[in-house]
Amino acid sequence: MLLPTWRVLAISREIRMEELATTIPVRNVQALAACSPDELTAEVIERYIRPDIDHDAVVVGDYGKVPVVDLSRLLSKEFVQEETSKLMFACEEWGFFQLLNHGIAEDVIFNIKRDIQEFFQLPLEAKNAYTQRPGDLQGYGQSFVVSNDQKLDWADMFAIMTQPPEARDLKHWPTQPHTFRHGAWIPVQPRPDAFLVIVGDFLEIMSNGKYKSVEHRVIINPHMERLSVSAFHNPKLDGVVSPIIGAATNEDVLYKTVSVNEYMKHNLSNKLDGKKALDYAKEFQV
Repeated sequence: MLLPTWRVLAISREIRMEELATTIPVRNVQALAACSPDELTAEVIERYIRPDIDHDAVVVGDYGKVPVVDLSRLLSKEFVQEETSKLMFACEEWGFFQLLNHGIAEDVIFNIKRDIQEFFQLPLEAKNAYTQRPGDLQGYGQSFVVSNDQKLDWADMFAIMTQPPEARDLKHWPTQPHTFRHGAWIPVQPRPDAFLVIVGDFLEIMSNGKYKSVEHRVIINPHMERLSVSAFHNPKLDGVVSPIIGAATNEDVLYKTVSVNEYMKHNLSNKLDGKKALDYAKEFQV
């Protein structure tokens, strides 16, 4: 069996990805890899065979060791000059390098890898909820596919824009695994003359995901008792909630029509687990 490659592109830009380029949809490589030998014919796999690359030489031995740069030494007055020389050499002679002591915690890296693996292990139907749309490179698919007869990579790709935060289009961000939308808690300094308003699940469903029902927590005040007064505003229990889609748009429906009563029962009868309760209203679930 030929095992596919998984790629995740986390892009930091201040422009929208649909302004950059587009790509043609192609078959899912994970699905192809799972085909029987009878289905995975020479004709099917021919687009993935790259004799031009296979014939390239591969350097072995010590010469092939990639340069290593230590970020902590670059930030040190004692070693900055020596490490800068290594950085210049790597950039001028190699064009890439391995970076040590980058400051990103091991558990963050582990969690990112875990979430990516869990996403790609989802059923194809679930991943297809995040398929790249025409004119947009974000989402699940492949990039740089501009014709129906070009050679393809034996890989599936998932691309999202991550920075700046206000440029993130969260309709491309998977809700499964529920830890995919990892991030940091943002402390809120409340104003004494204001109410704190939080978007809830029903608004996320009604807006078809445009409004985000964010997870929130309160913290203990070590010096005095804390008082929180929460007022929940819900639709009528005997009503239904569904996405409101404009008649002139081709927007994909991301949420089902749900009974208010049934959704609240589901939400209140399960333990808190991030925003996992919203999966109940998703069009695609595992």
